[in-house]
Amino acid sequence: MKYRRALVGIGSAAALAIVLDVGISLLDAFDRTDGGQVAVVRNGGPFDDRNIRQVIQPASGLTWIGWYSDVHKYPSQQRFYTITSDAKRGDRPGVDVVHTPSADGVDMGIEGTLYFTLNLDDKTLRDFDDKFGTRTFTAADGKQYHAYDGTDGWSAFLDQIIRPVIDNDLREQIADFRCAELVSSCALVQNAGTTATAASTAGKSNNSNIAAVQNAINTSLEQDLQSTLGDKFLINLRFNLVRVTLPDNVQAAVDKAQAAFAAVSEAQAKVAQAKAEAQANEIRQQGYSKCPACATIDEMKAIPPNVTTFAPGSGFAITPGTK
Repeated sequence: MKYRRALVGIGSAAALAIVLDVGISLLDAFDRTDGGQVAVVRNGGPFDDRNIRQVIQPASGLTWIGWYSDVHKYPSQQRFYTITSDAKRGDRPGVDVVHTPSADGVDMGIEGTLYFTLNLDDKTLRDFDDKFGTRTFTAADGKQYHAYDGTDGWSAFLDQIIRPVIDNDLREQIADFRCAELVSSCALVQNAGTTATAASTAGKSNNSNIAAVQNAINTSLEQDLQSTLGDKFLINLRFNLVRVTLPDNVQAAVDKAQAAFAAVSEAQAKVAQAKAEAQANEIRQQGYSKCPACATIDEMKAIPPNVTTFAPGSGFAITPGTK
């Protein structure tokens, strides 16, 4: 009797465990996506293959995905990748600037942002998951992530796969321009060092050149990314070139040159002021020669208010009267 009760107890516990497992598995067999997510579902059951089962588009309702399936969720909204000297804003930790030489060999610092969207076409998403969802990527912290492992995984994918293409395109485009064509102040330390030279270089419209670089990058990036990734996985690409900077030593030389030019300009202004005052005095003296009384009147007007007696010559004095 005792053995029968024990067997019944064991059977009940086993049945309860099976029910709980089935219940949990049943809950896991449904999933949904948020407004900013798209999901690729892969078979994962003990007797299933590991092929892609289905794609769930953004903002879906509760969807049957099968028993023990794996769900790879990717961002569906517009995303961006930022390259900047601001340690708090870039996609890489710390200061992150692309350094590439200009046509005349100056190491230029490039900052910008790439905007893009993941292609949500069903077949394209399946191909993307086959190619990039089945491998891991090394993040800046040295850890391995899948591209669908949240923000860390997606950033690791961008940093390892997309960033080298951006860097290469920037190098190719910047190499077509001289330093002064992108940063006008570069002319101050590259040429004879005259303000006229710098001014003429600045007149070549650096903004137009930077816009030309940006447009060229937008064209080449789309082609290069498609070629590198193997398909048009990223769409609506747009690169904003935010800033072009000089190396620290070159910028320091530019600052010194600008300070020197400012000092020269100040000295030239003082010389011009002195010449103007001398000419004014000469003209004023000529007027006094023709009108001696005018000289006396101006002299009296120049008497400070705290002077009570004015004696311009021997035997002559003026003292204001008192009331």
